[in-house]
Amino acid sequence: MLLIECPWCGPRDDQDFTYGGEAHIARPERPEKLSDEQWGDYLFMRSNPKGTHLERWVCNGCRRWFNVCRDTVTDEITAVYRMGEKPPGAIKKAGRKS
Repeated sequence: MLLIECPWCGPRDDQDFTYGGEAHIARPERPEKLSDEQWGDYLFMRSNPKGTHLERWVCNGCRRWFNVCRDTVTDEITAVYRMGEKPPGAIKKAGRKS
């Protein structure tokens, strides 16, 4: 069992949440200007790091989205922060292209 702390509801079992994919993926400003390959990259290509990963989750109780920094090897959660906030200073976006 993975214990995740919702910023609004507190700690809950992972079954009370839904995974929403990688966090901090910015939508292209002008998607109509992208080639099919670029659009496909935006929609489908995500990092799959071994280690630290920034993810989006939604709490099925309060229905609010938030971000989690989780180690994909150990499932250890090192940070939880609200949407719109930057990741805590010590966390790097592992595996992401800049």
